[in-house]
Amino acid sequence: MDKVTRLASENGVVLFSKSTCCMCYAVKILFQELGVSPTVHELDQDPEGWEMEKALMRLGCNGPVPAIFIGGVLVGSTNEIMSLHLSRGLMPMLKPYQTLC
Repeated sequence: MDKVTRLASENGVVLFSKSTCCMCYAVKILFQELGVSPTVHELDQDPEGWEMEKALMRLGCNGPVPAIFIGGVLVGSTNEIMSLHLSRGLMPMLKPYQTLC
């Protein structure tokens, strides 16, 4: 749990992912199109990935990935990110972390 919360707070936008997850890929592409470069932690490539998956579930993630943190706060998974984006609530959250104009 400590590792997940530490990693989630080290950067503005943090994505816990698996390299083979199509929903994770979709969120990465969305962020790219919105001009945001999240810090990505691929759980299937981390020796402590299984422990981090369990920690994410304890934090309230429906599935362990994708898990998106913005400003150190768990926003949720694909459903929450897409809902925020469609309701125009995502861009204000991402504005401080955009790399493109």
